[in-house]
Amino acid sequence: MTKDVIALTRRMPDPLTVLAGLLSGGPDKLVETVGEDAVVRLCDEEGRPLVSVEAPLLVQVAGEAERLLGATAPAVPFWWTEARATTGVEEAERLAGTFAARLIALAGGSAWPPEAARSVAVVKTDGVSVAPTPAAQPAIDALTDKVAVVIQDRPVVAMTAWLSDAFRATADAELGLQIVTSPGTTLSPAVRNSLTGWPSRWVVQDERDGYYDGLSGAVLRWQNGMFATVEAADATPDDPRTPVAASFKEFTDTGERQLAISFRTVHPADDRLVLGGALEAVWRELTGNPPAGWGTAEPANLPWSLRQLTDVAHDRSPAPTWVVVVGSPDRPGLATVRISRTTGGVEEDVTLAFGYGAGEEPPVDALPRVAEILATRHHLQSMLIQIRKARRDLAVPPRFEGPGVPVAFVLGAEEVREMPGDRARRTPLSEPPVQLGPKTRPALYYPLPGDPSDLSGWQDFERLVRHLKGA
Repeated sequence: MTKDVIALTRRMPDPLTVLAGLLSGGPDKLVETVGEDAVVRLCDEEGRPLVSVEAPLLVQVAGEAERLLGATAPAVPFWWTEARATTGVEEAERLAGTFAARLIALAGGSAWPPEAARSVAVVKTDGVSVAPTPAAQPAIDALTDKVAVVIQDRPVVAMTAWLSDAFRATADAELGLQIVTSPGTTLSPAVRNSLTGWPSRWVVQDERDGYYDGLSGAVLRWQNGMFATVEAADATPDDPRTPVAASFKEFTDTGERQLAISFRTVHPADDRLVLGGALEAVWRELTGNPPAGWGTAEPANLPWSLRQLTDVAHDRSPAPTWVVVVGSPDRPGLATVRISRTTGGVEEDVTLAFGYGAGEEPPVDALPRVAEILATRHHLQSMLIQIRKARRDLAVPPRFEGPGVPVAFVLGAEEVREMPGDRARRTPLSEPPVQLGPKTRPALYYPLPGDPSDLSGWQDFERLVRHLKGA
């Protein structure tokens, strides 16, 4: 049985409903709160947590339960309440299921997974105890002096509030975060984009090779307090090769594609500044609609609003703000945005992807227009556009996917102006850059003639970057 149980209810679980759920282990079960009372824990006789329950979250964005759980949720708005049982304790897992079942019985709705929440009977936990908690974060299952380990058994590992807190805690402690999943699990792009620094990694259980890295395919073993790569039998100090798991190499091109766009804007710091406009402009140009929703974690629970996004970033300043933005179910789209205050102003770093099926074509012809809007209206600094052989639903599988191939690079007007001479305009590429905006202060759009079916576009991109840097 899973250790994560989620109640999706039509009505908000009021205090009496939550109390009924907390009585799942009987009236004498110890209860405590942590995280400024945002998390409630049911504990064993020693005060160690059996089940941790997040505060209910109001979800006002359609399609999030389907995207992240493969579950059918009540019509929006609905309430999302997570219960996380301590790993490997059967009674704790049953306790989490009973908690969710009682919430559903009183507030209506459904649970994920449905088989976990079939009984509302009191769970016998007398005498049950758990190992000392490895860390203050409920999401962390094991802790060493090198990494924190999180075990996830969801269909999609998303950047939930639990996991976001785990990323933050491990970063503050200068530790890596290693996420362990079964082979059928995928990652949300929001999590994939956060697993960037060694020794953080996605660890996939595998029948043939034991464990492997879900993003690189490298075979892993638990050694010296963390999952680390295994050396190949013929490895040498000059060529420290690592075997690649057979499961990772089982790639089939289904014809699905992703249009991936990463860009940075730098706005002058101003009390009248409204954030998110650049992302909305790209979304409208490429899909015909604005984003559907956003949030500071997944599921994205708030309807899209430039003003609310700006207010959150303003309230958190000078600390950075990270948000996830999603589209409607009929056109999969997901972006992560990091907003930070720097000496240059207010920066928005955006990583965005849209998914297309085998019979759909990414709107490449619209990209110059998108670049011009960002350059002339939203203080664009730079932008890279790629096409990837990857899933339409944007989920990241533990399998090899075709690498992205760059099809265009854009340099903002300020960056072009600061470059000496005609370096920005005279490039080693066969096709000259396209000027965007006014002739007196243009941005430049560099088409990259690489074929999306191969990697030649990267060669062109590397030549361009070396040239722009004066190398």
